[in-house]
Amino acid sequence: MTKIQEIATYAQENAAKLGIKKFDIYGSTVDDTSVQVDQGEPKQVKASNRSGVTVRVWNEDNTMGVTSTTDVDPKGLELALKTAYEASFFGVKENIPDFSPEATIPIHNTRHEKAPQAPVSELIEKLLVAEKQLLATHPAITSVPYNGLAQRDIDRFYVNSDGAVRTESHSLASVYLYTKTEEENKKPRSAGAYRVKESLADLDIAGCIQETAQKTISHLNYEKIKTGKYRVVFSPEAFLSLLGAFSNLFNAQSILDNQSLSKAEDIGKQIASPLLSVYDDALHPANVGAETFDGEGTPTRQVKLIENGVLTSFLHSSGTAKRFNTTPTGNASIGAKVSVSPNFYHVFAAGTPAEELSLETAENVILIDDLQALHAGVKSLQGSFSLPFDGWLINKGEKTSIESATVAGDFLEVLQSIVYVEKEVELTPGGVSPRIWVNELSITGE
Repeated sequence: MTKIQEIATYAQENAAKLGIKKFDIYGSTVDDTSVQVDQGEPKQVKASNRSGVTVRVWNEDNTMGVTSTTDVDPKGLELALKTAYEASFFGVKENIPDFSPEATIPIHNTRHEKAPQAPVSELIEKLLVAEKQLLATHPAITSVPYNGLAQRDIDRFYVNSDGAVRTESHSLASVYLYTKTEEENKKPRSAGAYRVKESLADLDIAGCIQETAQKTISHLNYEKIKTGKYRVVFSPEAFLSLLGAFSNLFNAQSILDNQSLSKAEDIGKQIASPLLSVYDDALHPANVGAETFDGEGTPTRQVKLIENGVLTSFLHSSGTAKRFNTTPTGNASIGAKVSVSPNFYHVFAAGTPAEELSLETAENVILIDDLQALHAGVKSLQGSFSLPFDGWLINKGEKTSIESATVAGDFLEVLQSIVYVEKEVELTPGGVSPRIWVNELSITGE
């Protein structure tokens, strides 16, 4: 981590030389190795090392310029500071971004431990074994067209002219498996699973194989479904992908830009069933890639977005926080226009349900496992969606795969019509969530 101290020193020296009094720098280095296999052969091996820094400079009139570079030696930094300074005279005149008031607050427990990187040969070998085991689970599974095993080391830092110096490092390893079946006179079926951990040694590849196989096999005997209204249960991943598609609901920047389903005065409004709570919690113990500070150097934290169905807070950068007269939440990226995004959702059951519901006893409910085409089927400013999905019709614990169907609805109505939130949460790429039961939604069969 001495490299960061060096960068901070270079930056201070070069800024002084150029007569720049106010600047900040955010940077990261990502070291990535990933492999893919195909029918017992390595298909693709990728290794990359990406680094980048963003430099912001404020001039005497307090307007700001920004530049990005991949060059962090003294010469590169000097050039970046100079370019940003020149650009500052063309910067915006209103709502000028500023340092986060929390950029110098001490952060306890910043992570600096990285896992040792495994050699590429080991990644390939582990993935070939996984593919082979998956193909052996059922004769109908003929290929694993999408698969990947990756490991990544990440270093991040933030420094500013007020003396903020933040650094952290961590490692991630992840595996992804997605099958395809072929059976005579039947449509090909598919299913997938994903796992992530700090290191390859701890990665649950066996669990990923098992989940992929079980899901795939459960889709083999499929049937058409009648169009109509059904009670729907969203899998954790499906619910979080829907929540992510409508994340403008909590985004203070989107609200200021009139690109949100919420308004500033909606805080305190009941927007969902009292059974639902949603937090954005970068520091949740299940968040493997947890970041302790954002692009502006603000410490990340738990933000209570929905508490017992009530909209409790928004996600803020230092700029939006100032305009809303509140504190930044650690959700900002750095740039000419600072953007705000969620870190890691934590969805859980609140309140007391009218009745405990279970897939073992429920009749004719649809369990949606995976939503597709989110880029095309979501109107994020109207709140509406119409999406193809993979799932099952469940009758008293009996699962029948649905041949193909679409689910449509209005996201704000979905939140209001939640009838049950299960206790058990599951880790997905976007956060942790339980299964969510929704009273009824329109399902269109083929």
